[in-house]
Amino acid sequence: MAASLSKIFLGAPTASGGSAHLGSLHSSSILPSQNIQLPARRSLLRRLEIQAAGSTFGTYFRVTTFGESHGGGVGCVIDGCPPRIPLTEADLQVDLDRRRPGQSRITTPRKETDTCKISSGVFDGLTTGAPIKIEVPNTDQRGHDYSEMAKAYRPSHADATYDFKYGVRSIQGGGRSSARETIGRVAPGGLAKKILRLRANTEILAYVSQVHNVVLPEGLIDHNTLTLDQIESNIVRCPDPEYAEKMIAAIDAVRVKGDSIGGVITCIVRNAPRGLGSPVFDKLEAELAKAVLSLPATKGFEFGSGFAGTFMTGSEHNDEFHMDDSGRIRTKTNRSGGIQGGISNGEIINMRIAFKPTATISRRQNTVSRDKQEMELIARGRHDPCVVPRAVPMVEAMVGLVLVDQLMAQHAQCMLFPINPEFQEPLELSKTADTQIPLL
Repeated sequence: MAASLSKIFLGAPTASGGSAHLGSLHSSSILPSQNIQLPARRSLLRRLEIQAAGSTFGTYFRVTTFGESHGGGVGCVIDGCPPRIPLTEADLQVDLDRRRPGQSRITTPRKETDTCKISSGVFDGLTTGAPIKIEVPNTDQRGHDYSEMAKAYRPSHADATYDFKYGVRSIQGGGRSSARETIGRVAPGGLAKKILRLRANTEILAYVSQVHNVVLPEGLIDHNTLTLDQIESNIVRCPDPEYAEKMIAAIDAVRVKGDSIGGVITCIVRNAPRGLGSPVFDKLEAELAKAVLSLPATKGFEFGSGFAGTFMTGSEHNDEFHMDDSGRIRTKTNRSGGIQGGISNGEIINMRIAFKPTATISRRQNTVSRDKQEMELIARGRHDPCVVPRAVPMVEAMVGLVLVDQLMAQHAQCMLFPINPEFQEPLELSKTADTQIPLL
């Protein structure tokens, strides 16, 4: 029988039933020989596998982000993007500009243009179906601002847990835990939103509905008529001018004190196709929750009636069905938030995401050093006094990535053969001339 070679891992089972240890890993033990064979059982093979995870999102429309806060740059690779979609760097730059630092006095003063470059997967302005690589260089690094963090852990930051997990970490700006990593989400999110708009006329809009104790009253914003211009009309991204001023004042008050506050973002989806979401483990609300809770500083998620629904009875909470003027089955109310049984029902999807106060503040705090000594820390660096205004395009991006992935799953499973027109609706292209996808 031909010789075979298998890797030996620390703690891996040996032929004798024991484990391989460091002292037993001599050069002779890893050379090909007649005595070294791959395990016969698949279950044993599975135990020897090492799977790196955590930086890739999606199943059909897959995004892998890379880069660190103060490294050479950040970006992403998009795999599975449909071909023949018009795409330029300008299409992605719109949301990157909404996310970038240094926008106003209530954001971090770090100066980055966040200019993106598409280096693969697009030819003559159209996606080719190949992986799309998008890069954004870091141009305003100040690694010396984080010298204190090399010695001590910032309270409520990821400094300590990264050490607990990996035994090593990038101390400059938080590395992968920094919100700068979200550039690799916002850029593909812009593409995802474009695909949804072209294919199903789907719109995704997020806005700030709470900053600290300034809460936008329920029902004040009409989700049927809300526009991006209303959201972008002020630096805090609240579509109501009166409450926007109150939110800005709240952020200013803590900013001058070197402190921080949190808030809530509301996100809605209009014209979401029916049928998105795959029970039981891939329910649409579950996918959305995972997506938005993977963003830095998130602490809570609810959709539809959310926790308020727990105070209602079934008769108060149920969304009764009716037939609209065009003969479609609709719901009279929308406490379900556009999702029932884990599947979109065609109504407006709405969700709310809570963000904690920024962890890094310039006030004295008690902490522990990396050599396990109690001490005091005054963190330096440039940080948002409230992350919520800049997180608006991040939320939109993650929601877009979920929906385009689910749209592709719906096509693969339920649109492969002729649909049942009694219940299903076709996922047709928009009929407007300016949104048609050109065919080669």
